[in-house]
Amino acid sequence: MLNFKNINRITLVLFIGLLIISVFISISVFVFILVFTGWLIFTIIGSFNITWNYHLDAYNFNKTCNKKQVAITFDDGPNTEFTPQILDLLEAYHAKATFFCIGKHIEQQPKLVQQIIEEGHTIGNHTYSHSEIFDFYGKQKVIDEIETTNALVASIINKEMILFRPPYGVTNPAITKAIKHTKHKVIGWNIRSLDTVKDNEQNILNRITKNITPGAVILLHDSQNITVRVLEQLLLFLQENNYQSVTVDTLFNIEAYA
Repeated sequence: MLNFKNINRITLVLFIGLLIISVFISISVFVFILVFTGWLIFTIIGSFNITWNYHLDAYNFNKTCNKKQVAITFDDGPNTEFTPQILDLLEAYHAKATFFCIGKHIEQQPKLVQQIIEEGHTIGNHTYSHSEIFDFYGKQKVIDEIETTNALVASIINKEMILFRPPYGVTNPAITKAIKHTKHKVIGWNIRSLDTVKDNEQNILNRITKNITPGAVILLHDSQNITVRVLEQLLLFLQENNYQSVTVDTLFNIEAYA
């Protein structure tokens, strides 16, 4: 498995091997640079691609799923304008979903959090700030963000969230250490809709539906108007193809709360 630990071990062995060989024959410094560049490329791609499980293990896709079930997930809410519309659509199609909420938005919209739970959906932790520099935070700062958001939700629904999704799906050693401390389960995805960057709803829908298989985890955002339009078409597609949208904890048969 090409994860962070294994790549580090391989790189270290290569460096030591090259140093030993260089005692007997001349080795260009560019060979050492090439080895380091390879390590850097793997680490950058692995850090930005949660499906690799490069730094930590995440629930990205249930390959053992024997039912026509998928998990629709929403990041970055709750949003006063779009989350209620999404909840209405989910109710109309008898679908369940998982909402990874940002702490500062939870503070502003506690009633929406309560509504999400009351309508049978699942809430997950998406940090307090969702800062653009979150990936540069140290272990303790990551822990503080996670625990602050957990406390906010616990004050509303009297439950401690277990599910966590890192901002942008980026992982690194600091986040790995923080998760070991907080004991959260990390949720990724295997279908990324790109609804925050694409402006053509048909393209977004096609990107999702062409990759639909049992056990899929779909990433959407309840912070975009285009997502509402795509969601209705997606739910119709699932209905016509006899798929059921369930919460992430149902899909993987794991606990969502402590």
